[in-house]
Amino acid sequence: MNNILTRLIGDKKDWKRMEARAAELPTDYRTVYAEMKNYMWRFTTSDGMDIVDILRDILDLFETEAATGRKVIDVTGPDLAAFCDARLPEQHDAYRDKLRNNLNAVANKLS
Repeated sequence: MNNILTRLIGDKKDWKRMEARAAELPTDYRTVYAEMKNYMWRFTTSDGMDIVDILRDILDLFETEAATGRKVIDVTGPDLAAFCDARLPEQHDAYRDKLRNNLNAVANKLS
């Protein structure tokens, strides 16, 4: 039981640290990250750690690229859904198409 509680508390602390890092991103990166997060949570399995790991990798990439001065759309490309889908396991294909258009509307506004 202690292992489960320790993991949950640790995961929550890790999530809060990630959210604090995301809040420090430039506005365009922060906006895209938030929309990607909303999109990707719909594909989570079990405890959600699969998506947290993917989001951590995206956050690392965004921090690195923002520091170089690149625009977020130059990093992700204009198809934000494809950027996310490339990182998601293939088992979620059926639900992806419906959500892709909603996410890509964000990129269209930034282009």
